[in-house]
Amino acid sequence: MANAQLAHVTKRFGDGGDTVVAVDDISLDIEDGEFLVLVGPSGCGKSTTLRLIAGLETVSEGEIRISDRVVNDVKPKDRDIAMVFQNYALYPQRTVRGNMSFGLKMTTDLSEREITDRVDQTAEMLSISDLLDRKPGALSGGQQQRVALGRAIVRDPALFLMDEPLSNLDAKLRTQMRTELQELHQELGTATVYVTHDQTEAMTMGDRIAVLDGGELQQIGTPLECYYEPANRFVAGFIGSPSMNQVGGRFTGDAIDVGAFEYPLTDEQREAVEEGITGDTVTLGIRPEDVTLTDDHDSRTIEIAVSVVEPMGSENLLHLEKDGIELSVSVSGNQLVTGGDTVRVQFPPDHVHAFDGESGKALFNRERSEQRPPGILGNEEQGGDAVADGGER
Repeated sequence: MANAQLAHVTKRFGDGGDTVVAVDDISLDIEDGEFLVLVGPSGCGKSTTLRLIAGLETVSEGEIRISDRVVNDVKPKDRDIAMVFQNYALYPQRTVRGNMSFGLKMTTDLSEREITDRVDQTAEMLSISDLLDRKPGALSGGQQQRVALGRAIVRDPALFLMDEPLSNLDAKLRTQMRTELQELHQELGTATVYVTHDQTEAMTMGDRIAVLDGGELQQIGTPLECYYEPANRFVAGFIGSPSMNQVGGRFTGDAIDVGAFEYPLTDEQREAVEEGITGDTVTLGIRPEDVTLTDDHDSRTIEIAVSVVEPMGSENLLHLEKDGIELSVSVSGNQLVTGGDTVRVQFPPDHVHAFDGESGKALFNRERSEQRPPGILGNEEQGGDAVADGGER
């Protein structure tokens, strides 16, 4: 079984008053065969965490294990890992075959025949067999990316480490490569740690995602857990595009007063706020797709002006403003709404979130449906090929 663990890992740069804590007491378990994504804004510590696992940075405190072996003092080449970098780092003077085989020749006792066979098998898997005699300068960005992946795969490591490997590709190719990486991971079954600042990549690729900010781990969970049940205000705002609407207000005992309106709470929501709040300030949150346009007029609806409409094809993103409060609402692309209109919007009570105004921690999250849609066939109907457990992905 190949897995990895980080136990209270901290990384500091500098000495004395100039010390910078890049990674602050992070603990993670990467399970055998798991695809774990480290995601967060620039400077959050995700790449440093990956470099600590790889051995490219030394650990200031804590312990790192790979396949149940402590590797804090083990050289990178002896950690049984393979890394794919953002810039691919291919040898320009070597052919594709030379790039893929070089690491095996330097670090293993495999025979030439065994190395050739392993390279040929990997090239076929990645559909680059016809490129083996070319040099990197004659390859497209997508082809170079596949070569970089192939160079890692031939090593058959215990752990793959990938540092924003798709960020240099155009949008269409990046989407294609995301799918190919997922299929490749399913075929290989090797534990993978993947770093990205793109929350769309994190949501679509990860079995679990670890959200970092300021060197600290904010939340780790499945993509849908982080989306529907964010641990705090930062995760709620970072995961999801467009970002969750967050409006600061005051808890009045049975409602959240945000100035432009008061939002009444259900008994269950009120109890959750009373139990977790540290002061009297609360942030009310709701995702753009959960706000609805309505003809109804009740205590959970407000009239608000449309300032800008962003047509996006299948949907329109409305930017709304009232008394200093700004909201984003996603509606169907065939709904005719123009700037300057006044609309009535509703915040359904089972779709709102609340966060403590001081700590930012979640007080309650929206309800989440586990219901499977019609047309889904289980394993028996599909001959064992479909996911039948109602899983996250």
